[in-house]
Amino acid sequence: MAAVPLRPSAPRDRDRLIAAPARRAPTPGGIAWRRRMVWMVKIVLPIGATLLLASMALWPELAGDAERARVSFRRAATVAAEGGQMIDPRYHGVDAQGRPYVVTAATARQVGDDRTDMTAPKGDITMDSGAWLWGEARNGVYMQKLGVLDLSGDVTLYRDDGTVLQTESATMDMKAAAATGNQKVHAEGPFGTLDAQGFAATDRGDVLQFTGPGRLVLQPGGPAPKEPGK
Repeated sequence: MAAVPLRPSAPRDRDRLIAAPARRAPTPGGIAWRRRMVWMVKIVLPIGATLLLASMALWPELAGDAERARVSFRRAATVAAEGGQMIDPRYHGVDAQGRPYVVTAATARQVGDDRTDMTAPKGDITMDSGAWLWGEARNGVYMQKLGVLDLSGDVTLYRDDGTVLQTESATMDMKAAAATGNQKVHAEGPFGTLDAQGFAATDRGDVLQFTGPGRLVLQPGGPAPKEPGK
Protein backbone atom coordinates (compact mmCIF):
# COMPACT_ATOMS: atom_id res chain seq x y z
CA MET A 1 0.00 0.00 0.00
CA ALA A 2 1.35 3.39 -0.98
CA ALA A 3 1.77 5.99 1.68
CA VAL A 4 -0.20 9.18 1.34
CA PRO A 5 2.12 12.13 1.73
CA LEU A 6 1.15 14.93 4.08
CA ARG A 7 0.32 18.36 2.52
CA PRO A 8 3.36 20.43 3.29
CA SER A 9 1.56 23.59 2.30
CA ALA A 10 -1.14 23.42 4.95
CA PRO A 11 1.08 24.63 7.78
CA ARG A 12 2.36 27.46 5.59
CA ASP A 13 -1.20 28.48 4.67
CA ARG A 14 -2.15 28.44 8.31
CA ASP A 15 0.91 30.42 9.21
CA ARG A 16 0.07 32.98 6.47
CA LEU A 17 -3.46 33.35 7.77
CA ILE A 18 -2.22 33.73 11.29
CA ALA A 19 0.37 36.29 10.21
CA ALA A 20 -2.14 38.33 8.15
CA PRO A 21 -3.14 41.55 9.93
CA ALA A 22 -6.69 41.57 11.24
CA ARG A 23 -9.23 43.94 9.51
CA ARG A 24 -10.07 46.84 11.73
CA ALA A 25 -13.69 47.58 12.47
CA PRO A 26 -14.82 51.03 11.29
CA THR A 27 -15.08 53.69 13.92
CA PRO A 28 -18.22 55.85 14.37
CA GLY A 29 -16.29 58.85 13.05
CA GLY A 30 -15.28 56.96 9.92
CA ILE A 31 -18.83 55.83 9.32
CA ALA A 32 -20.10 59.42 9.67
CA TRP A 33 -17.41 60.69 7.29
CA ARG A 34 -18.36 58.07 4.68
CA ARG A 35 -22.02 59.05 5.00
CA ARG A 36 -21.17 62.70 4.45
CA MET A 37 -19.13 61.82 1.38
CA VAL A 38 -21.98 59.73 -0.07
CA TRP A 39 -24.44 62.56 0.65
CA MET A 40 -22.19 65.14 -0.98
CA VAL A 41 -21.71 62.95 -4.05
CA LYS A 42 -25.46 62.49 -4.37
CA ILE A 43 -26.03 66.26 -4.17
CA VAL A 44 -22.99 67.69 -5.96
CA LEU A 45 -22.95 65.38 -8.98
CA PRO A 46 -26.56 66.12 -10.10
CA ILE A 47 -26.02 69.86 -9.56
CA GLY A 48 -22.78 69.77 -11.52
CA ALA A 49 -24.41 67.84 -14.33
CA THR A 50 -27.31 70.33 -14.43
CA LEU A 51 -24.95 73.32 -14.57
CA LEU A 52 -22.93 71.68 -17.31
CA LEU A 53 -26.01 71.03 -19.41
CA ALA A 54 -27.28 74.57 -18.79
CA SER A 55 -23.96 76.09 -19.81
CA MET A 56 -23.94 73.99 -22.97
CA ALA A 57 -27.45 75.17 -23.81
CA LEU A 58 -26.76 78.85 -23.06
CA TRP A 59 -23.29 79.07 -24.58
CA PRO A 60 -24.47 79.86 -28.14
CA GLU A 61 -26.65 82.70 -26.82
CA LEU A 62 -23.90 84.07 -24.58
CA ALA A 63 -21.41 83.86 -27.41
CA GLY A 64 -23.91 85.59 -29.69
CA ASP A 65 -24.43 88.42 -27.18
CA ALA A 66 -20.69 88.89 -26.83
CA GLU A 67 -20.27 88.95 -30.59
CA ARG A 68 -23.14 91.43 -31.00
CA ALA A 69 -21.55 93.64 -28.35
CA ARG A 70 -18.24 93.53 -30.20
CA VAL A 71 -20.00 94.32 -33.50
CA SER A 72 -21.90 97.19 -31.89
CA PHE A 73 -18.68 98.59 -30.45
CA ARG A 74 -16.87 98.25 -33.77
CA ARG A 75 -19.83 99.85 -35.57
CA ALA A 76 -19.96 102.76 -33.13
CA ALA A 77 -16.24 103.30 -33.52
CA THR A 78 -16.08 102.72 -37.28
CA VAL A 79 -14.20 105.44 -39.11
CA ALA A 80 -13.67 105.20 -42.84
CA ALA A 81 -10.12 105.85 -43.88
CA GLU A 82 -11.17 108.13 -46.72
CA GLY A 83 -12.03 111.61 -45.52
CA GLY A 84 -12.39 110.65 -41.85
CA GLN A 85 -16.02 109.63 -42.30
CA MET A 86 -17.75 108.31 -39.19
CA ILE A 87 -20.65 105.86 -39.23
CA ASP A 88 -23.59 106.36 -36.85
CA PRO A 89 -21.95 109.10 -34.76
CA ARG A 90 -23.62 110.24 -31.55
CA TYR A 91 -22.90 113.52 -29.77
CA HIS A 92 -24.15 114.22 -26.23
CA GLY A 93 -24.29 117.58 -24.54
CA VAL A 94 -26.12 119.67 -21.95
CA ASP A 95 -27.56 123.15 -22.16
CA ALA A 96 -26.91 126.06 -19.81
CA GLN A 97 -29.32 124.54 -17.28
CA GLY A 98 -27.78 121.08 -17.41
CA ARG A 99 -30.55 119.50 -19.48
CA PRO A 100 -29.44 116.89 -22.01
CA TYR A 101 -29.52 116.93 -25.79
CA VAL A 102 -28.34 114.43 -28.40
CA VAL A 103 -27.23 114.82 -32.03
CA THR A 104 -26.98 111.75 -34.26
CA ALA A 105 -26.52 111.07 -37.98
CA ALA A 106 -26.12 108.28 -40.49
CA THR A 107 -22.64 109.52 -41.42
CA ALA A 108 -20.47 112.44 -40.37
CA ARG A 109 -17.24 113.95 -41.66
CA GLN A 110 -15.08 116.38 -39.72
CA VAL A 111 -14.20 119.22 -42.07
CA GLY A 112 -12.87 121.78 -39.63
CA ASP A 113 -11.95 122.42 -36.03
CA ASP A 114 -15.61 122.67 -35.03
CA ARG A 115 -17.58 121.78 -38.18
CA THR A 116 -19.00 118.35 -38.96
CA ASP A 117 -20.96 117.67 -42.15
CA MET A 118 -23.70 115.08 -41.70
CA THR A 119 -26.16 112.98 -43.65
CA ALA A 120 -29.55 112.18 -42.11
CA PRO A 121 -28.87 114.29 -39.00
CA LYS A 122 -31.22 114.25 -36.01
CA GLY A 123 -31.39 116.55 -33.01
CA ASP A 124 -33.22 115.63 -29.80
CA ILE A 125 -33.87 118.16 -27.03
CA THR A 126 -35.45 116.90 -23.78
CA MET A 127 -37.02 118.95 -21.01
CA ASP A 128 -37.08 118.16 -17.31
CA SER A 129 -40.81 117.44 -17.55
CA GLY A 130 -40.17 114.80 -20.22
CA ALA A 131 -41.42 116.95 -23.11
CA TRP A 132 -39.18 117.04 -26.16
CA LEU A 133 -38.40 118.71 -29.48
CA TRP A 134 -37.01 116.58 -32.32
CA GLY A 135 -35.61 117.65 -35.70
CA GLU A 136 -34.34 115.72 -38.72
CA ALA A 137 -33.35 116.37 -42.34
CA ARG A 138 -31.46 114.95 -45.32
CA ASN A 139 -28.30 116.91 -44.58
CA GLY A 140 -26.85 118.97 -41.79
CA VAL A 141 -23.88 120.81 -40.36
CA TYR A 142 -23.09 120.47 -36.66
CA MET A 143 -20.99 123.01 -34.80
CA GLN A 144 -20.21 120.98 -31.69
CA LYS A 145 -18.63 123.71 -29.53
CA LEU A 146 -21.52 126.06 -30.21
CA GLY A 147 -24.11 123.31 -30.01
CA VAL A 148 -25.73 124.46 -33.26
CA LEU A 149 -27.22 122.04 -35.81
CA ASP A 150 -28.09 123.45 -39.24
CA LEU A 151 -30.61 121.27 -41.11
CA SER A 152 -31.32 121.36 -44.84
CA GLY A 153 -33.49 119.36 -47.23
CA ASP A 154 -36.86 117.93 -46.13
CA VAL A 155 -36.55 119.36 -42.65
CA THR A 156 -39.13 118.08 -40.17
CA LEU A 157 -39.52 119.22 -36.59
CA TYR A 158 -41.66 117.32 -34.09
CA ARG A 159 -42.97 118.43 -30.73
CA ASP A 160 -44.27 116.01 -28.12
CA ASP A 161 -47.81 117.48 -28.24
CA GLY A 162 -48.21 116.28 -31.85
CA THR A 163 -47.16 119.50 -33.62
CA VAL A 164 -45.20 118.89 -36.84
CA LEU A 165 -43.32 121.56 -38.83
CA GLN A 166 -42.02 120.98 -42.36
CA THR A 167 -39.64 123.31 -44.19
CA GLU A 168 -36.48 123.27 -46.30
CA SER A 169 -33.99 124.63 -43.79
CA ALA A 170 -33.83 125.30 -40.08
CA THR A 171 -31.34 125.83 -37.29
CA MET A 172 -31.52 124.04 -33.96
CA ASP A 173 -29.65 125.74 -31.13
CA MET A 174 -29.19 122.73 -28.88
CA LYS A 175 -27.71 124.69 -25.96
CA ALA A 176 -30.46 127.33 -26.07
CA ALA A 177 -33.13 124.67 -26.68
CA ALA A 178 -34.53 126.63 -29.61
CA ALA A 179 -35.12 126.29 -33.36
CA THR A 180 -35.63 128.87 -36.10
CA GLY A 181 -36.25 128.93 -39.83
CA ASN A 182 -36.67 131.70 -42.43
CA GLN A 183 -38.11 129.68 -45.30
CA LYS A 184 -41.71 128.73 -45.98
CA VAL A 185 -43.03 126.41 -43.31
CA HIS A 186 -46.09 124.20 -43.07
CA ALA A 187 -47.28 123.35 -39.55
CA GLU A 188 -49.90 120.93 -38.30
CA GLY A 189 -50.91 120.36 -34.72
CA PRO A 190 -53.67 120.53 -32.11
CA PHE A 191 -54.34 124.16 -33.13
CA GLY A 192 -55.00 123.22 -36.78
CA THR A 193 -52.85 123.90 -39.86
CA LEU A 194 -50.71 126.89 -40.75
CA ASP A 195 -48.58 128.05 -43.70
CA ALA A 196 -46.12 130.86 -43.01
CA GLN A 197 -42.85 132.40 -44.17
CA GLY A 198 -40.79 131.37 -41.17
CA PHE A 199 -40.94 130.21 -37.58
CA ALA A 200 -39.26 130.32 -34.18
CA ALA A 201 -39.52 127.68 -31.46
CA THR A 202 -38.31 128.92 -28.09
CA ASP A 203 -38.40 127.78 -24.47
CA ARG A 204 -37.36 124.29 -25.52
CA GLY A 205 -40.13 124.20 -28.09
CA ASP A 206 -42.90 125.26 -25.70
CA VAL A 207 -43.53 128.51 -27.61
CA LEU A 208 -44.02 128.54 -31.39
CA GLN A 209 -44.07 131.79 -33.34
CA PHE A 210 -44.59 132.25 -37.10
CA THR A 211 -43.79 135.09 -39.49
CA GLY A 212 -46.33 136.19 -42.09
CA PRO A 213 -47.95 136.60 -44.37
CA GLY A 214 -49.52 133.22 -43.83
CA ARG A 215 -52.67 131.18 -43.84
CA LEU A 216 -54.11 129.69 -40.68
CA VAL A 217 -56.92 127.17 -40.31
CA LEU A 218 -57.84 126.76 -36.66
CA GLN A 219 -58.95 123.52 -35.10
CA PRO A 220 -62.12 124.17 -33.06
CA GLY A 221 -61.12 124.55 -29.42
CA GLY A 222 -57.39 124.50 -30.23
CA PRO A 223 -54.89 127.20 -29.20
CA ALA A 224 -53.70 129.57 -31.89
CA PRO A 225 -49.95 130.05 -32.51
CA LYS A 226 -48.55 133.51 -31.93
CA GLU A 227 -46.98 135.93 -34.38
CA PRO A 228 -43.78 137.64 -33.23
CA GLY A 229 -44.47 140.64 -31.00
CA LYS A 230 -48.07 139.70 -30.24
